[in-house]
Parts: sequence; C-alpha cells; structure tokens
Amino acid sequence: MNINKKILYITYDGMTDPLGQSQVLPYLVGLSKEGYRFTILSFEKKERYERFKDIINRITKAAGITWVPLSFTTKPPLVSKYYDSVRMKRTAFRLHRQQRFDMIHCRSYIAADLGLRLKRNTGVKFLFDMRGFWADEKKDAGTWNQNSFLFRKVYQYYKQKENEFIREADYIISLTHAGKGEIMNWPSYNPAVPMSVIPCCADMDHFTLTSVEDRKKGRIRLGLPEKGLVVSYLGSLGAWYMLDEMLELFAVIKKKYTEAKFLFITHSSPQLILSRLPIFHLSSDDILIKEASRQEVPVFAKASDVSISFIKAMYSKLSSSPTKLGELLAMGIPVIVNAGVGDVEAIVSDSGGGVVMYGFTAEHYRETVDAIAGLMQKEPQSIRANITKVYSLEEGVKQYSDAYKVILG
Repeated sequence: MNINKKILYITYDGMTDPLGQSQVLPYLVGLSKEGYRFTILSFEKKERYERFKDIINRITKAAGITWVPLSFTTKPPLVSKYYDSVRMKRTAFRLHRQQRFDMIHCRSYIAADLGLRLKRNTGVKFLFDMRGFWADEKKDAGTWNQNSFLFRKVYQYYKQKENEFIREADYIISLTHAGKGEIMNWPSYNPAVPMSVIPCCADMDHFTLTSVEDRKKGRIRLGLPEKGLVVSYLGSLGAWYMLDEMLELFAVIKKKYTEAKFLFITHSSPQLILSRLPIFHLSSDDILIKEASRQEVPVFAKASDVSISFIKAMYSKLSSSPTKLGELLAMGIPVIVNAGVGDVEAIVSDSGGGVVMYGFTAEHYRETVDAIAGLMQKEPQSIRANITKVYSLEEGVKQYSDAYKVILG
C-alpha cells in the first residue's frame, strides 16, 4: 500500500518516556507500514533522552519515521511551559513550511493548541487525540489549585481551548466510551465532527501470554518464593493512585494468605510506599519494589498471580484508560480494580478478567479476598482472548488508520 500522506505528530511527552514507547511509537510504526510518512515532534527529559535516544533512533529509522526531539524544560514553573510552547510553535511551523503536511496529529491539549493554530493559518487537517480530560485532571489532582488566581486562569484558558478543539477538529479520538458520551453532551460538540474511541492498547507480541513456567522464571529472577500468593502493582504512584487502599486490601489478604508478597513494579520513590506500611501493620519483608525497563515489565509482572489497580473515581477519570490494564489482561493476569474509572468496570466485567470493587469498606475487602481463589483458577488464555478486540495494538492501529482515511479522504 502506498498512501504517501505526510503526518506531523506533535506531543509534549517524550518518545524516551515509558508512555512514548508504549502508547505512541508502536502505533506510528504500524501506521508507517501502511504508507503514512511521519515526522514526530516531541519533548524529551534530559536523563531519559541520554539513556534511551539510541533505542528510539533505531526504531524510528527502521520505520522510516523522522524524529525531531526538543528538550523538555521544567524551571521556572509556567514560564518554562511558555518557553517550550514557543519552541514547539516555531519548530512545527518551520517543519510545515518545509514539508507541507497533509495532517497534524495532536496528542493532548498542549499539542492541540498548536495544531488548531496550524489549521487556522494553513488549512491543514487537525486530529485532536485528546487522551482524556487533561484540564480537569489537573484540577481534580490539585495540581492546578483553584484557590490560586493564577491556576484558575490557566484552567479557564484550557477549558476554553478545549471547546475550540472539540468544535473545530477534523476528527476526535477519545480513550473511553464514557468520555465520548460526556463530550457529546457538551455545547461545544459539533455532531458533524467524527469521533472514535481508541483505548490505551497493548502490544500483544510484547505482553505475551503468561504460563506456569513464566511465573517460576519471574519469581526466580526477583528472588520471590516459588510458592505462595504474589500480588502485583504495575505503574507509577502519586495523586491518582490509591496506595493506602491497595495496602489496606493487601493487609486483609495477608490474614488469609499469610505468605503473600506485594510486588510493586514502579519507577516511583520506594519511600512513598515504605512510609505507609506501618499504618497497615505491614513490614518491608511483605513487599518488593522493583524498577523495570519496558523489556522487563512482562517478565516481572508474570511473577504475580493477580494485580491490583485502584484509581480515584473523579469526573476527569471518565476519560481515563489505564495503560496497565490492557497490558495485564493481555498477559492473562487477572486484576482487582475499582469502579468509576472510564470503561474499566465494563471491560473487566465483560471479559471475566477480574474483580470490580464498588467500595472500600471492610466488607468490600473481605469479599474481594474471598474472590482471589477463583481468580487464580482463571485460564490466562481465556482472559487474553476476551480482551483482544478491545486492547490489541493491531486493532488500535486499524482504528487510527480508519480515522486517517476519513480525515484525508
């Protein structure tokens, strides 16, 4: 296939970031095989860029993708963001003058601000890949404290921009059906603008099906006992992630499964976890905290019998698609999740891939612990098969390709 359309992909995330490697590059590599010619404009953190730039260069060059990395700046706050936005604008307009792109694919709001400006100035097609309700996420997390006049203004600015993106985009991508339903009720939504739902997909060639042998190998590598329940948590910790509730559940698990271990696969600070253990009468011997590269994530995760993910159910989370969920279910690892987060409840319930908690009372914890024995009896192949249509990278690439064809005619 020789489509030969030129796409500028703009993101304020880095290709050397974990999300860049899992939620940007795999899609663009797949779409490149269909004949789309990509230029990626991204912002890279210095340390990660030095560590992983060679890997990203190999991937992009092999796929025929042009990568234009700019440095991500953090200080001083807000001023640095303005500085980055100016450089993003200058670089994008220069690239467009040189190449005359057929479409601008914008990941989230900062990129979309520029994409809409390019559309208005040049007429180029604009895809708003919104990746969630970003402004409301900042507000709900407290990052943009609404008691501050400055942050109120920043929030209001991006909510107004959000209306413009929704109204003027040539196509909209939502991560969830729950988010799409909410957007369709917004006054700014133009029903003539097509909108698709594409969740955070998983590369199922990378997150392969787990097995008894994989569990054994993972535990040997991590120094975990061959027998006994291992519960895992995969991903970062912070404002959204309910660490206390996960530890509280694990404390109840320990009463029934006395040899159980809690494996945290995370780049977050170990002290964040260790400082909370005494509250739940847990010790450092009960847990294991490991950083993992993208290659190591499936190896470590497969050491576990079940994985927990609790996320605060707030308004902005209607549009959230946890990356870890697709990866864990692709490996056939059952999950324990909470309701009120995007399409998580529907996906887990429909696939039979785990247990959904509807509250955090003592009774809810006991019921969940009682369900673990059943989770451990589930066939990994069945879990994987039931979520393939939702989370497979191939399906995600196909849906993006369909969207591109609508936009580009």
